[in-house]
Amino acid sequence: MSKSVLYFELTTPVEDNRPVYISGSFNEWLPNKEEFRLNKVEDGKYILKLPDTIKLPESFEYKYTKGGWNQVELDEFGKPTANRIAKVRTGILKDFVPHWRLDGENLSGDVMPEIRLISDAFEIPQFDRKRAVYILLPHNYEKSEKHYPVIYLQDAQNLFGGGSEFGNWGIDKQLAVLAARGHGDVIVVAVAHGGEQRYQEYSPYNNPKMGKGQGRKYAQFLSKTLKPYIDNNFRTLPEREFTGIGGSSLGGLISIYAGLMFPEVFGKLMVFSPSLWVSPNIYFDAIDFISHLPTNIYIYAGGDEGTMMIPNVEKLKQTFQRQGIRKTEINLSYEPEGMHNEDQWGKEFPKAIEWLFFNQ
Repeated sequence: MSKSVLYFELTTPVEDNRPVYISGSFNEWLPNKEEFRLNKVEDGKYILKLPDTIKLPESFEYKYTKGGWNQVELDEFGKPTANRIAKVRTGILKDFVPHWRLDGENLSGDVMPEIRLISDAFEIPQFDRKRAVYILLPHNYEKSEKHYPVIYLQDAQNLFGGGSEFGNWGIDKQLAVLAARGHGDVIVVAVAHGGEQRYQEYSPYNNPKMGKGQGRKYAQFLSKTLKPYIDNNFRTLPEREFTGIGGSSLGGLISIYAGLMFPEVFGKLMVFSPSLWVSPNIYFDAIDFISHLPTNIYIYAGGDEGTMMIPNVEKLKQTFQRQGIRKTEINLSYEPEGMHNEDQWGKEFPKAIEWLFFNQ
């Protein structure tokens, strides 16, 4: 054993009046000992320098609490987590806690969203094709007369339920956890991709290797056909400032494009790991983006998604910022070890929803 100079840095989207503590094998797992209380440096960020009197072994286990084991940290689905394991005794340990147990309660089933299949053959007149379209309504939708903001997401096959061979974002569970802390009042419309036609529909431009892009027609379908249907049949807040669009990979690419082409429709963009390499022309469209309407853009990129992912999203952000459009706010989220998969995008989803729709 040796003397440590170790810092814990915690970020969490949950803000309430409860203090944050660290508990572990180094302090007999006491959940609320004052000398292990983290200092709040800003909303959602806490830091603690481990007391100099603590001597750490080669590895140790720990967890975060908000004052007791009935207030312990939870995972992205509101479930209990395994103990964290650290093998360092100096430096900074950076951790993230998406949710917390509240008075012993995890995730209540009565806050799960209602999932409806609007149609398994919704007409897309721009292509003369049909597609499955789902809607996820807040758990209290039928018991209220409220109108709700809406986000339109691509690749419905990968978002909830059993998912696909590629995995599942788990947005139904994520929305329930958000609802449990008062941030679940949002409608999600999920549009299934077209299988073999996915690349063409999600690509805004022609690509010499990949073929003809039909993204403009697809964006027209979302903005001119699907959105009016949703607004006419559900209690939405139809204005652009309450309307978002999002997706990952190619779905992220078409979401950027739809936001650029139809800024009067979409005021919030959720862009995860966008396939910017497919359509470099997207940067020129961003240069021409002269809308002075307030727009919020949440962009995520992972460090294990290839060498160009992070440079590409940084370039996109800089392109927007060079236009000097002060009303465009961009949140760029990085995960150094983040991979290009549904599990990672599912973890990012609640953070993006909170920033886009509940960040006032």
